[in-house]
Amino acid sequence: MIIYAIILGLVEGITEFLPISSTGHLILTSELLKIASSEFWKSFEIAIQLGAILSVVVLYWKKIFASRTLYLKVLIAFIPTAIIGLALYKIVKSFLLGNVLVVLIALLVGGILMIIFENWYAKKKNTNEDDLENISYKQAGLIGLFQALAVIPGVSRAAATVIGGLLLGLNRKTIIEFSFLLAVPTMVAATGLDLMKSSLAFSQDEWIALSIGFIVSFLVALLAIKFLLKFIKNHTFKGFGWYRIILATVWLIVLFI
Repeated sequence: MIIYAIILGLVEGITEFLPISSTGHLILTSELLKIASSEFWKSFEIAIQLGAILSVVVLYWKKIFASRTLYLKVLIAFIPTAIIGLALYKIVKSFLLGNVLVVLIALLVGGILMIIFENWYAKKKNTNEDDLENISYKQAGLIGLFQALAVIPGVSRAAATVIGGLLLGLNRKTIIEFSFLLAVPTMVAATGLDLMKSSLAFSQDEWIALSIGFIVSFLVALLAIKFLLKFIKNHTFKGFGWYRIILATVWLIVLFI
């Protein structure tokens, strides 16, 4: 169980902030490792995402607590996700989490749409020099609606929010940083809700595994955030789109063969 916790923590830390779906990768990794689907492992996959999100608090705590307006905009963006996530919680937990086919379809379709979007976006003249403070309350709310699409495993919260922000006229760095901040209340709420619903009915070994996965995802996510901020200076998300397509195609071939 400890080895599985470390591997899943590594996967979560690497993928949480990349537009390739951390939840989807956790589900595929669990399938690859032959981890039997259970209420604990479903909760584990949700809870270790909070470890990755903690890295945002460490890296951005000054921005989070220094600006009341930014804080309010993040909360406004969180509201649509909270409403939709709460309404669909039972469906997501019972039928979507752990469903490999749903993940693969979402990865494939999302990858195709990502490439199409980046080709279209490259033709626009993008000279915006926005910063986090200039995001409007309306834009924040709409970004929250885009993020809500990620209740479907494989969609990618990062991809949904970033593409939504770019469509709303924000520049890439601004929307990625806002996506980082928006992840904080989103994953705190998701983890809290799930742990409350599960009544914290985990064994001692399960709590140890959960703690290890949490710590590993936190440490790895610190590096992943720094990598992504450097990467976007000279690259688009097309490479991630191709990665999603190749990964989903290979898995679908293996799955049906």
